[in-house]
Amino acid sequence: MYVRYNHNNKTQHGYMDNGLITRLDGSMFDNAKLSQDKIPASSVTLLAPCEPTKVVCVGLNYLDHAKEMNETLPEAPLLFLKPSTTIIGHGDDIVAPQNTGRLDYEGELAIVIGKKAKNISPHEANEFIFGFTCANDFTARAIQLSDKQWTRGKSFDTFCPIGPGIVKDIDQSDAKIQLTVNGEVRQSSNINMFIFGVNEVVSYISKCMTLFPGDIILTGTPHGVGPVNAGDVMSVTIDGIGTLTNKLRVD
Repeated sequence: MYVRYNHNNKTQHGYMDNGLITRLDGSMFDNAKLSQDKIPASSVTLLAPCEPTKVVCVGLNYLDHAKEMNETLPEAPLLFLKPSTTIIGHGDDIVAPQNTGRLDYEGELAIVIGKKAKNISPHEANEFIFGFTCANDFTARAIQLSDKQWTRGKSFDTFCPIGPGIVKDIDQSDAKIQLTVNGEVRQSSNINMFIFGVNEVVSYISKCMTLFPGDIILTGTPHGVGPVNAGDVMSVTIDGIGTLTNKLRVD
């Protein structure tokens, strides 16, 4: 998988395989070639695998979640945004302010854009997708409900962990997604439950806004969304990608 990491106080891009990272001579989004430098993954600090200009999110995109919420299926993707300042990486703490009320996890598949995309068709979408990673659309649910719209409750700094790295492809017809809290399974589904598929979502968003390399699209969360408390550890695992783990801290 492609990773972004800190080594000797320098941020670099690389490819991680079997516990070793091979440095890229440049950015993963510029078709940089692999260098000859290999280092143990244990000797680096993994960072969020990309630095998006924006995070575009799709709400209510799993059949099982729509049923759980007793919601009518949407006729088109429901979109909202999270700012780039929500992004953190694998192993980083999610930090929620005091008195934010109920805090919820939402395990999700994230699409990573590879090149500038505007007004593309679903058929063309694969050309603009760099790959996929795990995400947690962390939410201050009490604020979201009291505000009666989603921006503030979704947008606190650190409220969008992504990682641990980016894989080029997954089996979109059969990839299990699971979220655990302190080792206990809370969400378990499959991305074949999507209401709107990956290519359809990328195309739809591109007809509204320009997507840039490194931009993230969150594809929605399955059934089983629920609250967590300070000190809880959340792990999102998706077949073909790996596991993203973050702990909640309340300051």
